[in-house]
Amino acid sequence: QVQLQESGPGLVKPSQTLSLTCTVSGGSTTTKYYYWSWIRQPPGKGLEWIGYISYSGATYYSSSLKSRTSISRDVDKNQFTLQLSSVTPEDTDVYYCAALRVGTWDVYWGQGTQVTVSS
Repeated sequence: QVQLQESGPGLVKPSQTLSLTCTVSGGSTTTKYYYWSWIRQPPGKGLEWIGYISYSGATYYSSSLKSRTSISRDVDKNQFTLQLSSVTPEDTDVYYCAALRVGTWDVYWGQGTQVTVSS
């Protein structure tokens, strides 16, 4: 059973870079055919997919956030990281990491972490 846990600062100042880490247990970020995603949810709204890094290290980002987003991984630590630059108060959301296994379509979620952008 794959388990995920988000970590990072809960408060970020405007114009700075938001950085969150997802630690994976019960599986490896290099295991075929997993896709490791970041997703966020604004208050009172639906989920917004941010992007993913695949088991092979390929990345793909939402077109609306692509210019500000970078997702990377540390294979040795079994972690993957989200960096979102030039944040504004509109980036205040609950951020989730998740894993999708293509083929079986199993989905695993982290518990989510609140990030507030404020000076």
